[in-house]
Amino acid sequence: MSRDSKAITVLMADDDEDDRLLARDAFRECGLEIDLRFVENGEELLEYLHGHGRWTSCPTPSLIILDLNMPRMDGRQALAAIKEHPALRRIPVIVITTSKAEEDVLRSYDLGVSSFISKPGSYESLLALIRTLSNYWFKTVRLPGHTPVR
Repeated sequence: MSRDSKAITVLMADDDEDDRLLARDAFRECGLEIDLRFVENGEELLEYLHGHGRWTSCPTPSLIILDLNMPRMDGRQALAAIKEHPALRRIPVIVITTSKAEEDVLRSYDLGVSSFISKPGSYESLLALIRTLSNYWFKTVRLPGHTPVR
C-alpha cells in the first residue's frame, strides 16, 4: 500500500517558540503536506510518544526532530529514553541544535541519533535544510510503515 506525505507525522521537540514557528513556516513554504506536531521539552516528548495525558490519541511520529537544550528534560535524556524503548527505538531522530560541542555530537550518535545538525542561522538556510530533509527522509529513504513519496 502506497502512502502519501500526508500520512507522515513529524514531531518536533523544541522549547523556542520562534524556532517552532519558523520550522512550521519552512515546512509549509517547501510544500510539504505532513502532519507537523510540536512539544516543548523532553518530558512532553516522552508523554506524547507514550500517549499520556493530553497526547492519548496522537499518531506515532515517522520522524522526530529534537533540540538538545530544553528545560525539564533535555534532548540528551529524551534521546536515551527513546532509544532504550523497544517500541520507539526505530523512529529516526534528527538532532537540530545550537550546540556545536563535540561531546554532544559524539554522545548523540552513541545514543542512536540518525543525524546531528547545527541550527541554521537564517530563514533561507532553514528552508534549504528543510528541502534537504524532505528529499532524503520523505522521498528517498523508507520510514517505518511508509514508502517514499515520488
